[in-house]
Amino acid sequence: MAGSADELARPALEVAPRLLGAVLRHRTEEGTVAVRLTEVEAYAGADDPGSHAHRGPTPRNSVMFGPAGHLYVYFTYGMHHCCNVVVGEDGVAAAVLLRAGEVVEGVELARSRRGRSTDRDLARGPARLCQALAIDLTHNGADLGSGELTLELGPAVAAAQVATGPRVGLRLAADNPWRFWLVDEPTVSAYRPAVVRKRGAMRQA
Repeated sequence: MAGSADELARPALEVAPRLLGAVLRHRTEEGTVAVRLTEVEAYAGADDPGSHAHRGPTPRNSVMFGPAGHLYVYFTYGMHHCCNVVVGEDGVAAAVLLRAGEVVEGVELARSRRGRSTDRDLARGPARLCQALAIDLTHNGADLGSGELTLELGPAVAAAQVATGPRVGLRLAADNPWRFWLVDEPTVSAYRPAVVRKRGAMRQA
């Protein structure tokens, strides 16, 4: 991993803005795709009702409990993969969701994986980011310091270039301003609050 691994072994709220501008690279038999991260969300485990680890360890979330510097991948809505960088102290669950980024290497390959999509939208959203990078559940627990998936931290982004706001689509702890993104960056995803459905209401497509 380019950059000190110690930088990831800190609380999620400290690490999240540090990941902005970092590059996640995936080398596959098809070729290499790299994404510069432009939007992330922090999740603080037991202290965070919005976290998968809020109620303790399970087979699904076990990777979140460390060590830092690994990838936590989950499958959601029966169709999408999302990926997180595990951070914080070993044994204490914390992770940073990778929400969006700019494809900076392997654009043609990312286009082929994403189908009809503008370059701005290739990794604009957590599911799109995983699709562009060909990340799925087989990469859950991957060490980002070596192997086919690597994270390059690079220089820290100036505070004036970072905006914060509520996380996307959460029903619990929705008002915590734990989403971080690069100001004026076109690849940042659109903010959508959680939709609260009444019991018995028909779900619309």
